[in-house]
Amino acid sequence: MTYPKIPLAQSIIEICLSKAVTHIVISPGSRNAPLTIGFANNPGFTCYSIADERCAAFFATGLAQQLQAPVAVVCTSGSALLNYYPAVAEAFYSQIPLVVISADRPHDKIDIGDGQTIRQENVYDNHILYSANLSEEASEENDALINEAIATARFKKGPVHINAPFEEPLYDTVNELSVNVQVHYTTEYPKKFEGDLSGYIEKWNAAKKKLVLVGVNNPDTIDKVVIDQLAADPSVVVMTETTSNLHHSSFLNSIDTIITPFTQDDFEAWRPDILITFGGMVVSKRIKAFLRKYKPQDHWHIDALRAYDTFGALTQHFEEDPNTFLGRFLPQTIPAESDYSAMAQQLKDFRKIKHDEYLVKIPFSDFRAFELILSALPDNSQLQISNSSAIRYAQLFDIKPGIEVFCNRGTSGIDGCTSTAIGAAVSSKKENILITGDVSFLYDSNALWNSYIPKDFKIIVINNGGGGIFRILPGHAETPVFNTYFETEHKLTAEHLAKMYGFSYQSAHNQTELTEQLNTFMQIGNRPKLLEVFTPMRENDKILLQYFKELV
Repeated sequence: MTYPKIPLAQSIIEICLSKAVTHIVISPGSRNAPLTIGFANNPGFTCYSIADERCAAFFATGLAQQLQAPVAVVCTSGSALLNYYPAVAEAFYSQIPLVVISADRPHDKIDIGDGQTIRQENVYDNHILYSANLSEEASEENDALINEAIATARFKKGPVHINAPFEEPLYDTVNELSVNVQVHYTTEYPKKFEGDLSGYIEKWNAAKKKLVLVGVNNPDTIDKVVIDQLAADPSVVVMTETTSNLHHSSFLNSIDTIITPFTQDDFEAWRPDILITFGGMVVSKRIKAFLRKYKPQDHWHIDALRAYDTFGALTQHFEEDPNTFLGRFLPQTIPAESDYSAMAQQLKDFRKIKHDEYLVKIPFSDFRAFELILSALPDNSQLQISNSSAIRYAQLFDIKPGIEVFCNRGTSGIDGCTSTAIGAAVSSKKENILITGDVSFLYDSNALWNSYIPKDFKIIVINNGGGGIFRILPGHAETPVFNTYFETEHKLTAEHLAKMYGFSYQSAHNQTELTEQLNTFMQIGNRPKLLEVFTPMRENDKILLQYFKELV
């Protein structure tokens, strides 16, 4: 076995191995050579080499998203680790265990004019769960910091930073370890809310209108018995998002379709007595506006780690896994007599009729393209969706229950969506499809610059010639300023990028072409595929906005 000669690098590598941090994404560089040598030469690790640091960190985020375990990303000194920051912020808000290991210059080389040198310690201070600023020599104190960082990433579910200063020479190797590391093993005990539930049960039983809102949620984390209990209570309405991965025929899975046409009287009638939330970030701006203005009497959030007061009405944080908490809470409750659920079902059925009627008569557009694409997705596949327009359109359609859905909703940025999807595809072992907008795809095009993309990975680019979402938002005006600085109007295509990176390329410009292309695109091939769908830039927003007007 070949080891780096520098003892501190040996310590980091051995502790990572002992604590099962075995997926290592390496951004090539020189200062991190001791770490690269150690990780890449040890068969206990699976290593990936990705040159673009921003892509590398999001790739690691995708790996960790699927593994639900810490993944390390390793870089050289200087601006390299700053390029990890967008993914660090995403991991922070999405509760993804990401371990950033940055090589640094020795402390006496900082701020003296050396090249590729910045102030690296605590650089992620606002978006990190733990920073381990190591000293240059291997020591028990350093071992303790490394152990604590990895344990924090694993059990508190978020990003941590290990900063390791290395002095030259960096490439020397040895055949035997010179360190005997101290590994601290930590056991996680599931959190349980220890408070008295009787008062909450009493409130629940008395409430006639209970709204359950589910944000980002991993698949298969809520038991069927819990889902059925919620669905059977006439005083409970469950609203889910595409990213909730939660399904029942009675649940309202297109929130904006339901509430956008509401009048003031409708909002008052739907105002919940009790709001229960679990899962991560919520996409729908309309449900946030509704609940911030028409606040519930009580808002209970269920999460073992964190609770955001999204609606300015939080009254209780139950620090427990949602499935476990609801599994013991709901059997102690009594369904209340109420027409709340019946009212919701009646409106859901009505909106579905209007939805279908509208889709029949619209021309080819983003809206029509999403209908065709989502209905063509293979059973039991995994769908990754980019931010901006793509995730919002996806909220308006039913997605087959067997399809797992993910999106970077931590910071809701377009950066890194493709990189995350590729990392997820590598670790999920499922057939993966990414639906992305043109700007998001072009912004993260370096995501394709790696050799790990599975042969069955597929990208669908909705090319509407710019940032189409800005046409939907208030303030849109057809001016040179808007088209240049907001919408970023362009005439680029993905064709040459696809060919450069070894993807097969298909395109569609109308409904007939898209239907035909989807038939062959969804088949398994011998290399990754990219389908580019061209839609009319100046018609998409009108078609979408008219949709909400025709739902009444």
